[in-house]
Amino acid sequence: MLYSKLFGKTQKQIPQRFESKNHELLIKGGFIEQIGSGIFSLLHLGTIVITKIENIVREEMNKIGAQEILMPSLHPKSLWVQTGRWETVRDLFKVKSRYGQDYTLAGTHEEIVTPLVKKLIRSYRDLPLALYHITPKFRDEPRPKSGILRGREFRMKDLYSFHTSKEDLLSYYQKISDAYLTIFAKCGLKEVKITQASGGSFTKKFSHEFNVVAAAGEVDLIYCSHCQFAQNIEVVAAEKTETCPQCLKRGLKKARAIEIGNIFDLGSKFSEAFDLKYRDKNGKENYIQMGCYGIGTTRLMGAIVEIHNDEKGIIWPKNVAPYQVHLVGLDLKNNLVYKKALEVYNTLLNENVEVLFDDRTDVTAGEKFSDADLIGNPVRLVVSQRTGDKIEYKERKEDKTNILTYEEVLKRIKQNDSSH
Repeated sequence: MLYSKLFGKTQKQIPQRFESKNHELLIKGGFIEQIGSGIFSLLHLGTIVITKIENIVREEMNKIGAQEILMPSLHPKSLWVQTGRWETVRDLFKVKSRYGQDYTLAGTHEEIVTPLVKKLIRSYRDLPLALYHITPKFRDEPRPKSGILRGREFRMKDLYSFHTSKEDLLSYYQKISDAYLTIFAKCGLKEVKITQASGGSFTKKFSHEFNVVAAAGEVDLIYCSHCQFAQNIEVVAAEKTETCPQCLKRGLKKARAIEIGNIFDLGSKFSEAFDLKYRDKNGKENYIQMGCYGIGTTRLMGAIVEIHNDEKGIIWPKNVAPYQVHLVGLDLKNNLVYKKALEVYNTLLNENVEVLFDDRTDVTAGEKFSDADLIGNPVRLVVSQRTGDKIEYKERKEDKTNILTYEEVLKRIKQNDSSH
C-alpha cells in the first residue's frame, strides 16, 4: 500500500480530549474516525486490524467444531416478548417501522438462534451443536466512553452451544475457555485474568469474564500475584484481606481491567421460552441445555492498543498489525533513490510481505519517522541516499537500527514470521 493513496492519514493536532490511550492513538493513527458519541467508522488500517483479529477468532472457533452462520441485526419485537426481555433489557435500541411494526437492533442473539435451532434440531443425534457469527451489535449506552472500548455500535463474535446435558455443556465450556486464552495470546494479550462473574458454582448456572489489566478498564478486579485467582470485587469474599483464598499466599492486588470476553451457562431458560427440546434414546423429550460465549472484537482491538503502546504511538503485535513492514523512502526526489525504494517495495510484495510504503516527497524525514512510530507496524525499513545499496532495519519495539543488505532484511522478516 502506498501511503500517499491511503484513506485515512495520521493526525497530530486534534481539538479533542481523550478518555483513553486507545481512543487517542487510533484516531491520531488514522485507524478509526468518530461519527458521533459511541459511533465509529473503521478506516483502511483499522479494517485490516479488525479483519485479522476476527480471522484469529474464526480459526480457533472452527478448531473446536463451531459452525459459522450469519443472523440478522434487526429483530421482531415478538421474539423478545416471548422471552420476557422486551421490557426488562434497558439498553435495547427499539425502532418502529413506518408500517407500525416494532423491532430492536441486536444487542445479543438468543431470541434469534433458539427458534432457528428449533426448526432444524430434533434428536439427540443432532447434538451437541455450536453456532457462531461475527456481526455488529447495538447498545443504548447512557455514556459511551474510552473510544471503541464502550460504544453504541460495536462488532462482536457470539457463539451459542446446545447440549443434551449439563455435563456436556460444562465440557464444551472448558474448551471455549481454553480457545479464548489462545485467541487472546495470538492477539498479544497473554496476561488475561479469568474471573467468575457470579457467585454460582459449576453445578448451577455460572459465568466467567476474561479481563486484561488496564487503566482504561471499567472492571474492578482483585487478583493474586502468585496463582490464577481473580474475581470481580463486586462478588469477591477476599476483598478485605491480603491472603489469597486459593493458594493461601499474601499477594492479592486490586486493579482496573478491560473485559474482552465472557462465557455463560444459559441452562434451559431460552429453551423453555421457545419450547426447544430434543428426543433422547428412549424417545423422551427434554429441554436442551445452552451456553453463550462472546468476544467483542472491536473492544479487543482497543484493549490491544491500551496494552501495546509507548510515548510515540502504537506497538502492534505481529499477528494483528495492519502491515508487517513500514517502508520509509527518504530523498525520493533523487531518481536513483526512488527507483531503489520502489524496487524494495515491489520485491517484498512478491515475497508476500505486507508493506506500507511512505512514498511522500513533500514531508520531512522526521515526520515520516513519527508517522511510522504512531502507526506501529512491527518493522521499519528506510531507503535513502545515505543507505546507498543497503537498507536501514529497525523493529518498532526496539531502539537499535542496523544497516543490512536486502537479503539480510528478508531473512530477518522471515525469522519474525516463523517465531509467531
